[in-house]
Amino acid sequence: MESVDFTISRLGNATIKSPMPLSNKAGDYLADYVSDDEYIINQVDARPGTTVTYTREMLVEKAGPRQCIYFDPSKVHAAIVTCGGLCPGLNNVIRAIVMSLWYIYGVRRISGIRNGYRGFLPEYQLPVVDLNPDVVVDIHKHGGTILGSSRGGGDRISEIVDCLERMNVSILFTIGGDGTQKGSLRIAEEIEKRGLRIAIVGIPKTIDNDLSFIQKSFGFETAVSKAVEAVRGAHVEAKGAINGVGIVKLMGRESGFIAAHTAIATNDVNFVLVPEVPFDLGGKEGLLMHLKDRLVRRKHAVIIVAEGAGQDLLPQIEGKDASGNAILSDIGLFIKEKVASFFKSIDCEVNIRYIDPSYIIRSTPADPGDSIYCTRLGNYAVHAAMAGKTKMLVSLINNTFVHVPIALAVGKRNTIDPEGALWRDIIQATGQPALMKNV
Repeated sequence: MESVDFTISRLGNATIKSPMPLSNKAGDYLADYVSDDEYIINQVDARPGTTVTYTREMLVEKAGPRQCIYFDPSKVHAAIVTCGGLCPGLNNVIRAIVMSLWYIYGVRRISGIRNGYRGFLPEYQLPVVDLNPDVVVDIHKHGGTILGSSRGGGDRISEIVDCLERMNVSILFTIGGDGTQKGSLRIAEEIEKRGLRIAIVGIPKTIDNDLSFIQKSFGFETAVSKAVEAVRGAHVEAKGAINGVGIVKLMGRESGFIAAHTAIATNDVNFVLVPEVPFDLGGKEGLLMHLKDRLVRRKHAVIIVAEGAGQDLLPQIEGKDASGNAILSDIGLFIKEKVASFFKSIDCEVNIRYIDPSYIIRSTPADPGDSIYCTRLGNYAVHAAMAGKTKMLVSLINNTFVHVPIALAVGKRNTIDPEGALWRDIIQATGQPALMKNV
């Protein structure tokens, strides 16, 4: 069993009675408070005859409203920041946080930080947005974020905490992915070092679904739904042409979850290329030869390629982007060019349809499933913050909302296991070889 510590940090004892009209009495038709000694287990695999003794560190704390809270709502100043690339559901989360703070807890000072962590830095001169129910009431109907977003700035920890002090912020909600949450963890550590009482609570936003101990990140379901539309278009185009090849490039720097789920959802995809599974282009077992065989048999083919796939086949680009990620070469256009030149070399007509819907997907509003999920994540984040929880993310594990330490979530990437059930289902859905490598 993996040894991890799920203990959640807190600012101090929660001694203020919550304003939420709940109870712990049976049969009164009121929802119950959640106590700090309610947990779930992370790993649910089991074998007959085995016995496990669970220590506190091995158990995951359940999320939800506490009977007593840490902060006096009348004195709270909450701030919300959205960082990194756009993702469906950002506005939904902002709306949920504001509505929960305002109507459930009576918090009246809520500030939106503009353009990610840059909004804390003085040289950008970005004014805060005063948030209240009138401002956010309809924002969930639109894509993007009303606060704006940006990459970078999360490494200037001392200046960010200085700003939080000047603003007299009590709670900071950080909505973002791996880079954002690594920044929020460092912010929380600096706050701790200074002896401040500021709660840092994250909401996991990564369209690639690659944070650890996060069953799914918001926006992922919508992303797959929109990606399916792109693949269907590529399939129609490929079938309508002589030896048509549809190539769709999707998000996925280090994790190919969007590509994998999209392929299973459509059942129209013949090859899925993801960062976790290496492949060759040429040779008897390479992609191009298998593609040729597919065209001989069926006269058309559809390929999904995740943006981080096959980077070993391309020239490496020096440097990193503003979020600290390695700059990737364009695998989609590379595959398109290699397919074209290969079939030209064997004097075989091929018609390629290349689609990159990435920014359309990122900017779309959340679908109903994601909208529900975002609202619940925002609500649970507020409950955690008001109870004085800090250095944590709201997560979903085993279909239960829980608290996860940020350090665990960003400790390593969540990736597809090439020997696991998801990749097995991909092979079944596409009919592609399990490994397109020349041994």
